[in-house]
Amino acid sequence: MAFGKTIKIFLIDGDPNGRMSCELSNWTGKAYKIPRIKIKDCTDRKDLLSTGIYLLLGKNDDNKDLVYIGEAENVFTRLNQHLSTKDFWNEAIIFISKDENLNKAHIKYLESRLHDIATITNRYILENACIPTQSSISESDRAEMEEFLNYILLLVNTLGHKVFEDKREHSSALKNQEMLYINATRGCQAVAEQTSEGFLVLKGSKIADSVTPSLSVSLKNFRNDLIKEGIVVNNEFIEDFIFSSPSYAAAIVMGRAANGLTEWKTSDGRVLKSLETYHN
Repeated sequence: MAFGKTIKIFLIDGDPNGRMSCELSNWTGKAYKIPRIKIKDCTDRKDLLSTGIYLLLGKNDDNKDLVYIGEAENVFTRLNQHLSTKDFWNEAIIFISKDENLNKAHIKYLESRLHDIATITNRYILENACIPTQSSISESDRAEMEEFLNYILLLVNTLGHKVFEDKREHSSALKNQEMLYINATRGCQAVAEQTSEGFLVLKGSKIADSVTPSLSVSLKNFRNDLIKEGIVVNNEFIEDFIFSSPSYAAAIVMGRAANGLTEWKTSDGRVLKSLETYHN
């Protein structure tokens, strides 16, 4: 998505950890990021009494990211209701229209589209009990809402949450990056790429069917956790997974102590540490 927009962030209370509003040049929408403990202070934000879409964000007991995606014809009233009905969240991100041009059908459409994207990216655990129903809107309204949606995706990421971000990066700066491979003994066969977040092992990669004594206890436990959580099934990654380093990824894949800078190789046999993209 190419926007060419200027993002303007305003600290409502002068506190970087407090309430903030966010706007884009030449866009009729507006975003708010509000800590849970500041929701009741928002009586001074009259525009929050209007129709909008919102995200409730928090973590569970295992420190996994959670999100609830909702819509309301009066966002402020709905958020106050959630204070007593949902306890997992610690902040909300809200999107409204400055020209009050969002109606019930629009926000139902946006809610459904955001839920679909969050399901596909699979970064946060969705707290929605039901799958939102997508409203039927005209072709022109759909085009307008898709543009609005793109700005929501941009601003949610800007405001610190990757709920809707694909783990695989497709920017022009990375499109020439080479894929990396491990093909070794005991059944491991993996494909990976470098990203700005870490080292991404791709869905379909296979890990070794056993581990050696050289694999540390902490890595063995982490490997077992991947299996217990259903990220690895029958020795195969069923989703893309981001590791903190190439060596960490290589050790899990190979089931032994490993130096990722030399184990991960391009299709023509060059090791990771020799690549210009790594040194940059």
